[in-house]
Amino acid sequence: MSTPVFVLVGRPNVGKSTLFNRFTGTRDALVADFPGLTRDRQYGTGQFEGKRFIVVDTGGLSPESADPLAALAEQQAKLAIDEADRVLFIVDAQSGPLPSDRDIADYLRKLGKPVRLLANKAEGMGKATVADFFALGLGEPLPVSAEHGDGVPPLLRELLAGVEPTPAEDMDGVIRVAVVGRPNAGKSTLVNRLLGEERVLSSDQPGTTRDAISVRFDWEGHQFELIDTAGIRRRARVSEVIEKFSIVKALQAIERAHVVIAMVDAREEIGMQDARLMGLIAHHGRAMVLAVNKWDSLPGDQRRSVRDVVDFRLPFLDFVPLHFISALHGSGLRELMEDVVAAYEATTRELPTPELNRVLEQAVERHAPHAVLGRRIKLRYAHQSGRNPPSIMIHGNQTDKLKDAYKSYLANVFREAFKLKGVPLRLEFKTGDNPFKGRKNELTGRQVKKRKRLMARVKR
Repeated sequence: MSTPVFVLVGRPNVGKSTLFNRFTGTRDALVADFPGLTRDRQYGTGQFEGKRFIVVDTGGLSPESADPLAALAEQQAKLAIDEADRVLFIVDAQSGPLPSDRDIADYLRKLGKPVRLLANKAEGMGKATVADFFALGLGEPLPVSAEHGDGVPPLLRELLAGVEPTPAEDMDGVIRVAVVGRPNAGKSTLVNRLLGEERVLSSDQPGTTRDAISVRFDWEGHQFELIDTAGIRRRARVSEVIEKFSIVKALQAIERAHVVIAMVDAREEIGMQDARLMGLIAHHGRAMVLAVNKWDSLPGDQRRSVRDVVDFRLPFLDFVPLHFISALHGSGLRELMEDVVAAYEATTRELPTPELNRVLEQAVERHAPHAVLGRRIKLRYAHQSGRNPPSIMIHGNQTDKLKDAYKSYLANVFREAFKLKGVPLRLEFKTGDNPFKGRKNELTGRQVKKRKRLMARVKR
């Protein structure tokens, strides 16, 4: 079953971006107290009770507005509605139903999509206080507070009913590899070259692949499932009705994969869209290999320039293997697939607890954490808390005071010690409770007498 997709719609300033941040556990969506801040679609992933989902934040729908930017935001919102499984229509519980809410409700009813009506900013309100929204004709309004989280767990439970929990790990031995990138980067050509036959339609026309296509094959004794996806282009250029599904399909492919091959075209500029895509893959916790395609057609000076651009644009991918390949002629593909296998083995590897603690102890001896108000942060022990991606739980005191630079230092030490190539290692920190918290130190009779004598001297 594909990862479900929920889209957040409503008029401006009703709290869509705040709910997006609540769902995803991030601050990726900009939030401010004025309307129209979100113009473009924002994609993110969330997880609740072991079930994963994709959520799309949109700009406010303003049917009455003559602002061309508002019209563009409305167009983006309508595209997002079409590619979603369910629409979450958000209204403001404090202002009550407004004419623009009724216009949006009329539009949503015509689509035939499942719609859930959410009355946001309903802190401390009951269902009776939002009953006026029944007039919108979209069923019972659910009072929620995106800011404080009120009503969000029951909402997610309702939305994810019937969705199977995401497996913690998949040990069937098949390495699922998603090939993602902008249109015309050569993704389908790479899949065909690896398969040794024309199984996937490819051409030099951008957007040839419209959906995610899965193909199984064997290579060097390993079983693979290759997932070729439609190209992810700048959203402003997603205009064809048939192309508007490409981003969601790519996100769902990333969710399914163990390893992602991120492809870029060596002849095209590596821009912010590529950086965002690779940041999204890392945020998903997927192992990654970066492939710069069409390398064979570049002269020497341009090759040096491309290397410099990769280092400049993608500094956060220092853990990702980099390959310069030609999907058309097959050069560099053996080394690419060897690193795909290594990344899969790294992301599913079991990390022995004794070894983890030995590495942690050596890391702290070489470079101890800083002190907080004169108290040294102590990191006591570590153990593995998850796979795909590998996660390490570190216990200690005042771990919430650790600086990001020190966390990065620890991640690099663990990655090097366990050869976790191409994997966005996750570190989790837990501060143990003080066993003496809340307990009083009972004084002995002798100590009580001494205390009385001292107090008497002070009073004189």
